[in-house]
Amino acid sequence: MRVFLTGATGFVGSAIVPELIGAGHEVLGLARSDAAAETLASAGAEAHRGDLTDADSLREGARLCDAVIHAAFEHDFANMAAACETDQRAIDAIGDELAGSGKRFVVTSGLPPLFGQVATEDDVPPADGGGMPRRSEQTAMALIERGVAAMVIRMSQVHDRAKQGFATYLLDHAREKSVSAYVEDGASRWPAVHRLDAARLYRSVLDEGIAGQRYHAVCEEGVPVRAIAEAIGDRLSVPVTALSADEAESHFGWLARIATMDVPASSTFTQDSLGWSPSDTNGFLGDIEASL
Repeated sequence: MRVFLTGATGFVGSAIVPELIGAGHEVLGLARSDAAAETLASAGAEAHRGDLTDADSLREGARLCDAVIHAAFEHDFANMAAACETDQRAIDAIGDELAGSGKRFVVTSGLPPLFGQVATEDDVPPADGGGMPRRSEQTAMALIERGVAAMVIRMSQVHDRAKQGFATYLLDHAREKSVSAYVEDGASRWPAVHRLDAARLYRSVLDEGIAGQRYHAVCEEGVPVRAIAEAIGDRLSVPVTALSADEAESHFGWLARIATMDVPASSTFTQDSLGWSPSDTNGFLGDIEASL
């Protein structure tokens, strides 16, 4: 298949490109700069100029291809609502072009807000988002009735030695404060997956996924935040300390909500239905301790 890939030069997308090409697919990657276009060319992909705010470019990319993978997202946590609106508009634009075509459309989303409960692929997020501004999944699933073979990949902390999801922000914060902290008992859990395992899942869902299905890019069901803080302390050789809930906001700032986020998730259905088996042996904590 010829696949239009948004986020093709991003952290996850840059791993999806060789995975797709290695499986015999052609890749048309969204590129918003000459440098991005050159990166794609060197990886064996074709560049399609545009960005997430360029609806015409998104529709044209979808028109030119047999399937679409939407892996792009603006990780601007200071303007999260605006980033989520851009994401939703991009999915809508691609969906408008794909309507009635039956083409496969793989959309990236976060996990449903079931804080404290182990999320499964059967769990459906509330229509109003449950207080979360991101609507990627709801927008994608609404396209099923319009004749689009939409599927969703949910993920949380994607890691390798270069980046470790939200832990990268905690690393920078601990480096600045000379202390690695967690809140209360640090029992909150974050699910995690290595980016190469995530890339393999995108290819599997593209090739074998079922329209309307949700899949979880999860290798480790829930890594405790206390263990993350301790790994950061080891990596930076700084002390590790527990904070009260009242102390969290003044210490962490915008990271306070993230530091207490308890969103464990399983991937039993995903692994069983697709034969996807994560191969990462270093793990989330190992990549934190070996971070570059």
